[in-house]
Amino acid sequence: MDPQDQKPLIVEAAGDLPGDLVAVAAVTAATLLCVYVPVLNASPLRILFGVAMVLFIPGYALIAALFPAKGDLDGIERVALSFGLSIAVVPLIGLALNYTPWGIRLDPILASLTLFTLAMIAAAWYRRLLLPAGDRFTVPARAMLASVRLELFDPEASRLDRGLSVLLVVAIVVALATTVYVIAVPKEGEHFTEFYILGPGGKAADYPTDFPAGSAQSLIIGVGNHEYREVPYTVEALALNQTFDPATNTSTIHAAEPLDRFVVTVPHNETRELPWEFSVPSTDYNRIEFLLFNETVPDPSVTGEDRINASYRDLHLWVRVRPA
Repeated sequence: MDPQDQKPLIVEAAGDLPGDLVAVAAVTAATLLCVYVPVLNASPLRILFGVAMVLFIPGYALIAALFPAKGDLDGIERVALSFGLSIAVVPLIGLALNYTPWGIRLDPILASLTLFTLAMIAAAWYRRLLLPAGDRFTVPARAMLASVRLELFDPEASRLDRGLSVLLVVAIVVALATTVYVIAVPKEGEHFTEFYILGPGGKAADYPTDFPAGSAQSLIIGVGNHEYREVPYTVEALALNQTFDPATNTSTIHAAEPLDRFVVTVPHNETRELPWEFSVPSTDYNRIEFLLFNETVPDPSVTGEDRINASYRDLHLWVRVRPA
């Protein structure tokens, strides 16, 4: 076809917005609203639109751009490939983000998926405009609704057939409702808390382990709450003089001195990383013990090994304290 013959066709169809592409753009916009609007981001809608945005929408937009004609693929093939390509595209976008300064976080992932989907919608719309109106892919929504209506309310069908059709529709609705409930109200998993320390640079390396007595040192204490409730954690840090007897496979605490104690409240499914500065006053100490308590904090009279055993989580860092 001569390109000059296509221009009137494009201008004629430029005002026709394909319903499926408009629906994909609407779902993308709804996903953004459900993530960033305060009222919606705490509702089950965030999960529903988020699942669709990850598992179906990017793949459907890509399929629409690759196969703009109705004869390229049938409906079942488009749906199946939409799921498959979404599962392939989303991890590739995440892998690419991993090598960028933004990293794999919510905002960069959502922005990348939105830009990818909108770009594919634009490409699909343009490629459909290049085709004759009768060859463009469209979702036959009216024909599908008419077919369903005829199947359910066919005047020539027997009462048994109509009853079975209604029963099938009820079963489908119940299955969809069950799926939505399972997604929106997930079963609680294991209750646990992350407790870790990082070096001053925010990595699991370069810990301060060799320094003069009384010198200022720093590291990062991290607490991640997965307890399905907000927890006021208490963190304690102790300097210990501890020796280990390999013959009896036991350790003995000879002296202990408190370094710090503070409370950090962490909501469910959130993490707090707190910069922490400290100094060890004497060369007698060779170990720093970090204790994490939840709502239950033992009495100050509980000390030494008993206090370590009473903690919810504990960490330690062996150090060499040189003379000042």
